[in-house]
Amino acid sequence: MKLPSLFRRTPFRLTLLFLALFAAVAAAVLAYVYVASASEARTRAERGVRGELEILTAVYRTRGFDALNRAVIDRTLTGGPYLYLLMEPDGTKITGNLTTSPIQDFQGPRQWETFRFTDTDPEGRVVRTQSMGVQVRLSGGELLFVGEDIGDTERYLNRLTQALWGAMAMVVVLGVGGGLLVSRNVERAMGRLNRVVVAVQEGDLKVRAEVRGNGDELDELGQGLNLMLDRLEASMASIRHAGDAIAHDLRSPLTRMRAKLEVSLIDAEAGRMDGVEAVQVALDEADNLLKTFNAVLAIARLESAGGRTPDPTRFDAADLAADMAELYEPAGEDKGLEFSAEIEQGLTVEANRPFLAQALANIIDNAIKYTPTGGAVVLRARRRSSGEVEFSVTDTGPGVPPEDRERVIQRFVRLDNSRTEPGSGLGLSLVGAVMEAHGGRIQLDEGPGEFGGQGPGLRVALILPAAEA
Repeated sequence: MKLPSLFRRTPFRLTLLFLALFAAVAAAVLAYVYVASASEARTRAERGVRGELEILTAVYRTRGFDALNRAVIDRTLTGGPYLYLLMEPDGTKITGNLTTSPIQDFQGPRQWETFRFTDTDPEGRVVRTQSMGVQVRLSGGELLFVGEDIGDTERYLNRLTQALWGAMAMVVVLGVGGGLLVSRNVERAMGRLNRVVVAVQEGDLKVRAEVRGNGDELDELGQGLNLMLDRLEASMASIRHAGDAIAHDLRSPLTRMRAKLEVSLIDAEAGRMDGVEAVQVALDEADNLLKTFNAVLAIARLESAGGRTPDPTRFDAADLAADMAELYEPAGEDKGLEFSAEIEQGLTVEANRPFLAQALANIIDNAIKYTPTGGAVVLRARRRSSGEVEFSVTDTGPGVPPEDRERVIQRFVRLDNSRTEPGSGLGLSLVGAVMEAHGGRIQLDEGPGEFGGQGPGLRVALILPAAEA
């Protein structure tokens, strides 16, 4: 048998849970109130009985049996809540307002008992009220019972019990109302989050969870979900962009490769080029195409990192700069350039070393490629006053006009003075992607100024944040 849908819904379950917790706490509080009140009433009654008993036994010790008998008679005639009974050693009544002792099986020397006392009210009706008392055997063998009618206390506890049951009923009502209110709020909030999840499952990455601004756990969950969706949307956009970019970026190199192969084929057929040369041309173009493809994939991977360094490690950037200087110094000398390096020590960074090495290689290679023979290239690595680590490559080449310095970082952008040099126009694009993924930046400035009429030169700086201690 299936339960009705109401009982299978989350709000009802939450209501029951809330009510159970609320009722348990309230019941514990109310039970404590009752027990504490009943205990206090009983303690007060016992204290009164003990006081009366001590007074009467003191009269017996100091003044004898007759004085005790007169004291019991006086107290009986005065009235009040106390019950008295003075008896012979065999239990026969001597005086008091009780006919017989409620303690029939007296073990002595002192025994407490709780019992029902039968009396008549002012209207002549017989009533039975709760009473308690103690019986002792005196030194002369006589028995003395002192008790107290705790009917008023019992009635007070009955009224307290009724009040507590009423309070419990209110607790249940408030618990149900509060549980329904809380569960409905939770249901609405979870419903909104569920609609976001369903929308994402259907392919809508633009949808976001509503954050109410209450600062509670549901808001934290919504903020976390939104952050996850932001990163997911950025990653998906990067993947789509990478696919589009690869298709678009490789179209021109493939077209150029096909054209060169056709020209090589025509030259080979005309006898102006042999087959080996044609194959070599094809291999050179294939190598260039692979370099372009790898560069596009590297840029796509960095862009998909969403501003986070892929596989970061801590290392000394000075060692990397020294390795790059050692690697490119022969290439500079082969072209007739003065290649030098100025490297500070202790430049700890947290970065992806292969990507950072590729970025440095690109800007050093560009400096050597575009600086005319007789010029100079300087590689520097230093710590800025801000604590950032800076790599810079300064050359005495033609430089880049200020209006083109942002544009040259874009893909496949090549200035007119670089058309004669081999390349795909992806070098600085890759450098920019590396800097963005590392939380750094690339900065292009004018070089040392005019040098032998070759141009103002160019200074390319890679600025990385300092590694945290």
